[in-house]
Amino acid sequence: MKNPNKNIITVFEHEAIRTNDKGQCKITPTQLEALQKFSGNEGVPYFNLIHNGVKFCEYVGVLQVGQLTIEVLPKIDRGSDENKDHWKKILIDMLKKVGTFEVSVSSETNLKIKKNSILDLYIEAFLIQVEKLIHQGLIKKYRKNEANCTALKGKIVFSKHISKNIIHKERFFVKYTVYDHQHVLNQILYKTLQLIRTVATTSILQSKVNTILLNFPEMPDIKASEDLFTNVVYNRKNESYRQALLISRLLLLNYHPDINSGRNHVLALMFDMNLLWERFVYVSLQKYFKEGKVEPQLKKAYWKLTGKRAVNIKPDVVIIKNECRYVLDTKWKLPNNNKPGYGDLQQMYAYTKYFKSDHTILCFPGNSDEFISGYFFSEVDGGNNYPCSVLRIAMDTSSLIYEWQKTISNRISAIL
Repeated sequence: MKNPNKNIITVFEHEAIRTNDKGQCKITPTQLEALQKFSGNEGVPYFNLIHNGVKFCEYVGVLQVGQLTIEVLPKIDRGSDENKDHWKKILIDMLKKVGTFEVSVSSETNLKIKKNSILDLYIEAFLIQVEKLIHQGLIKKYRKNEANCTALKGKIVFSKHISKNIIHKERFFVKYTVYDHQHVLNQILYKTLQLIRTVATTSILQSKVNTILLNFPEMPDIKASEDLFTNVVYNRKNESYRQALLISRLLLLNYHPDINSGRNHVLALMFDMNLLWERFVYVSLQKYFKEGKVEPQLKKAYWKLTGKRAVNIKPDVVIIKNECRYVLDTKWKLPNNNKPGYGDLQQMYAYTKYFKSDHTILCFPGNSDEFISGYFFSEVDGGNNYPCSVLRIAMDTSSLIYEWQKTISNRISAIL
């Protein structure tokens, strides 16, 4: 679905778009070239390059190429619901519940941008947080500054004072302390606001970011890197910045400017659907499963080369109920004839043995609920077999998201 006014293309995961498509999902050769440059020689996990186009993988979210926005939505199979607005709502609801959208968007704005891209929701959430920070008062900090001043303040830096002021006797090169807004937290927010002016595709968001910039102190440019965000230490004073900085990190680290023409930048906010499904099942159980203890990704070392770090094995979810241990592994795919692949079975067998699982369950999404019991054979004749079953969890997306979460929890609880 392409909206010519908004320049948005919406596709499902594992679908392809090409320059020679006759339908609405068509990209220009220039946009394809930008995606090819972004992919580089090593490729990216979000899509594969094909003849005259790209084919998307199991990642979902939004890609922006210049003024074109490509939304990639989740989908169980081709026979399921084709309503793209429906699946967009599912994706946004899942992102909210797993904590990717930890900030709320105003209902008034939702009405205005509901037909736009997922990127707009991130931008709106960020702008709401920055508005709150400005209203509360941006944090000020002390910093050291050096300058050639006409008044003496602070401490004279004699080496620079002599070299710079041989002629200008009325000046002093000094080092002094300043208490102002110019520090790394505000610099990150300012850089993100400047980026939003580039990538925002709606007049509403453009107007809003320009208004905020009028009330935001001008900052020097900084280089966005993983270390920049890793080194931020939160405390009671700056905790209010956390949500805005989380979105800043997503936007700044996933933005790839076009250094040649400057018109076809690439911004990728993409999420591995397997990890999103895993996390969604876990948070649903954590909130609504009350009959036992739910633990995420316990890990054990299972292989090691001498002198190297050990490799860990990590199941998605471990449930302890009535002194029994159940291991759940989630996969966002539909197995052929409800039969897991050979690699999945090997993985489940390792979980069963290493974690002494009383019952190991492979959880797939589906159009209907279905439980198929199974087991691994014992290594010895006459020994006890190891229960290992397949569970298809219905996508109960017609109801509210929390009701779907309850359904997942109840379904798993009934089996255990």
